[in-house]
Amino acid sequence: MLDTIKQAAENFCIHQIREPHLLEDGSTQKRTLIAYIDIDTQDNKKHRVYIASDKEFMQRVSKLFLEEDESDEDTLKDMTLETANLIIGSAKVIAEETNDNPYTISTPKFEKIGAFDFDVDESKTIKVDNDELTIAIKEIDA
Repeated sequence: MLDTIKQAAENFCIHQIREPHLLEDGSTQKRTLIAYIDIDTQDNKKHRVYIASDKEFMQRVSKLFLEEDESDEDTLKDMTLETANLIIGSAKVIAEETNDNPYTISTPKFEKIGAFDFDVDESKTIKVDNDELTIAIKEIDA
């Protein structure tokens, strides 16, 4: 399942950010803005997908969509929610098109600003220059 989300996150970097990126295993160690979306798969499993971004990555997104050079904290939180929605929504479409355990998604929720210290099953970090975005997934009890 992380494969479709990873693909959607890479598509986001290619088509929206339009900067070269690297993909690494594991989670960022930076202070991050963290949001999550719960998903329900066709095979009746529930997962929580986290998007954790350092301030610089999210400022890059804010500049792209809002043309703001220096966004305030509330705007960066909103952009984190929107980024989660865009990436997970895109992954949902990819999963449907490939019939790779399609799922439904909930509304994104903002978790916190701080260390990404969640217990997860899998995580990947995308780096654009020195900016980082972690995508992670955890199966949760229904």
